[in-house]
Amino acid sequence: MHPLAQRVVEGDLRAAARVMRLIDDRAAGHVDILKDLYPHVGKAWLVGVTGTPGAGKSTLVDRLIATYRKEGKRVGVVAVDPTSPFSGGAILGDRIRMQRHFTDEGVFIRSVATRGALGGLSRSAIDVARVLDAYGCDVVLIETVGVGQDELDVTRSAHTTLVVVPPGGGDDVQANKAGILEVADVFVVNKADREGADAQVRHLESMIALGREIKAGRRAVQVHIGHHAGALGGAPVDDGSWSPPVLKTVAARGEGVDALCAEIVRHRAWLETDAGRERRARQQHEQLLGHFRDTLIEAALSELGAKIDEAARSVQEREIDPYTASEGLIAAFRTR
Repeated sequence: MHPLAQRVVEGDLRAAARVMRLIDDRAAGHVDILKDLYPHVGKAWLVGVTGTPGAGKSTLVDRLIATYRKEGKRVGVVAVDPTSPFSGGAILGDRIRMQRHFTDEGVFIRSVATRGALGGLSRSAIDVARVLDAYGCDVVLIETVGVGQDELDVTRSAHTTLVVVPPGGGDDVQANKAGILEVADVFVVNKADREGADAQVRHLESMIALGREIKAGRRAVQVHIGHHAGALGGAPVDDGSWSPPVLKTVAARGEGVDALCAEIVRHRAWLETDAGRERRARQQHEQLLGHFRDTLIEAALSELGAKIDEAARSVQEREIDPYTASEGLIAAFRTR
């Protein structure tokens, strides 16, 4: 085992921070360390926290940290920032409120930034979460800044994903409705003491119900191809799948956080059912496929850099079409 990996498993804080820095930099040898850590991964519960900017995600994460610490759990936080990297685990901007946990040896907060790295946000965040898992955290909270594709890719790797929205807001959620419904395990209407909270709850519940009806309709079509589409309405069949609850919180005052933690526990229990294990298997398949794709592209870019530049110039000058150029690059990579 790599010496750094051994120290991480033994609970060495400095070693964990060092490995995360290597991951941030995509430094040579960091993959070998991750390979050594992988047998020690799988004990922590990963909770993704995503949602619209201004929904109070950082305040909610701060409250979740405090709640889990009261239960004696070690907590890791991966704070995803797509623009500016943080150093030494420091939290900037609206995450400054989490500073009260910095002196707590049972809490480790680390940021992740893309820096334009291949594989982007999700790959780095997942790797950092695995280091925190191997380090000995019981819970790892992964907070993203929005609900774009990169952020959703991050939360797909979590066991339980919370989607946080404010009252009367959530245009980003509406714009990316399909992706949100796919990843959300629990919807949280935060700042619920403000006007519009109940209306937001009703809107989300309607969106969830419609999504379930559409899924039920698809299943019915698969089983009864000849049935008229009008017969597909009504309440969805209870097939054991998870239906995201919609909870209200006022994170600034800690209201509703205990109920939220209870819902996370309930979802964790569901993942042990047949339907839950099937979903985790699909997620693992998607993660492996994504990692394979990133690794393959990374290798191709490394080995074919000059040829890619030459092909791009030829396409720019219209000496060749991009389809033939791509086929040529694939052929060159296969015969390298």
